[in-house]
Amino acid sequence: MDTLYGRNKQEHPEPIKAEVQGQVPTWLQGMLLRNGPGMHTIGDSKYNHWFDGLALLHSFTFKNVLKFRAVVSPAQHKPSSGQVDYNKYVSVNVATSHPHYDSAGNVLNMGTSIVDKGKTKYLLFKIPSSVPEQGKKKSCFKQLEVVCSIPSQSLLHPSYYHSFGITENYIVFIEQPFRLDILKMATAYMRGVTWASCLAFNKDDKTWFHFIDRRTKKEVPTKFYTDALVFFHHVNAYEEDGHIVFDIIAYTDNSLYDMFYLKNLNKDFEKNAKLTSIPTCRRFVVPLQYDKDAVVGSNLVTIPSTATTVKEKDGTIYCQPEILCEGIELPRINYDYNGKKYKYVFATQVQWSPVPTEIAKFNTQTKEMLLWREDDCWPSEPVFVPNPDGKEEDDGVVLTCVLKSDPQDSPFLLILDAKTFTELGRAVVNVDMHMDLHGIFIPQQDMKTETE
Repeated sequence: MDTLYGRNKQEHPEPIKAEVQGQVPTWLQGMLLRNGPGMHTIGDSKYNHWFDGLALLHSFTFKNVLKFRAVVSPAQHKPSSGQVDYNKYVSVNVATSHPHYDSAGNVLNMGTSIVDKGKTKYLLFKIPSSVPEQGKKKSCFKQLEVVCSIPSQSLLHPSYYHSFGITENYIVFIEQPFRLDILKMATAYMRGVTWASCLAFNKDDKTWFHFIDRRTKKEVPTKFYTDALVFFHHVNAYEEDGHIVFDIIAYTDNSLYDMFYLKNLNKDFEKNAKLTSIPTCRRFVVPLQYDKDAVVGSNLVTIPSTATTVKEKDGTIYCQPEILCEGIELPRINYDYNGKKYKYVFATQVQWSPVPTEIAKFNTQTKEMLLWREDDCWPSEPVFVPNPDGKEEDDGVVLTCVLKSDPQDSPFLLILDAKTFTELGRAVVNVDMHMDLHGIFIPQQDMKTETE
């Protein structure tokens, strides 16, 4: 297990030709770019938590010949012209790893502004896709707009969050009781402790749901909450008959985070590392339009779902989810359906261990699940790539990087038919690939646009 997580991986800046087995669809042209912790020992410094390692980017390029590259993130070298520091344009100390993109190509993201002018708040900001004609030489970041701010429930203990949700008219932000201790963070380096040690979960706290109206840029005033939970990933969100429906992968504690200390990632990790909380795909259904004179204790949900929202005496709304399925993580969807009613989730299957052993396709409507697995294989987050001529939500392919438990066996990029979940082909590379976290597929035409 140490060979996968704890050992430094090597850069491969020059393209390496992959050995293709099976068939790669001719329409699949572009680059799969993936990122994850790849270096945990730098000189005399050593990181103790897997999430704290320096980023190592790797890519597979589809253009006549399939090629692989791996390089340390530019942020670890001298600054480059393409490197952006959010702090120069907006007062945030941390930002999410999962920005959203609207139909106009604008980027929407959220970040935490810590003790700025005596307040800690969560900022929603927008980066335009282009700049006005008279400012063509200026960066889009100079046109960055703070859309809305949400006050943190605590000045020195803001909520940790990794993602947020979006619908046609609303932003969905979850303030969970998995919190950063700002004073501990400020002294972490001097004390020689990890960033992860500055996080704490309070199981007796509430989890608050915030909804920002994208048209008015104001937060919905009604207070919605659920029980304490820990989550990292939104799946999707959409609106239906006056309700906001949003799906997340959630836990009842923070045991997942604690498992990835490097001291725990030993040869017995798979056998001994068991989550005390299984990840569950939870669907919350929140009525924004409801009878204000509704009886206290009554369920306000009026669309088909086992999820409930109950009016409390103090006017707050207590939400309980519908459980769609268990045991999946690192969810991805067809992004053309982001913010819309959808069917399919593509994810890793983990069950009670944080190590993924299968790739899953889950139908949120029928609850059916298709799986891909192979002995001695650890697949990564699956990325859905739509067929440009596709007509249905699952017309396309799913790409996942697969590592072998035996370091002598070569890793490969797996290409699955997204509809049938059968293998179309694989691209084998004779390199020591690292276990990654997230990735994106950039179509060839978008790469050309960036170059121009």
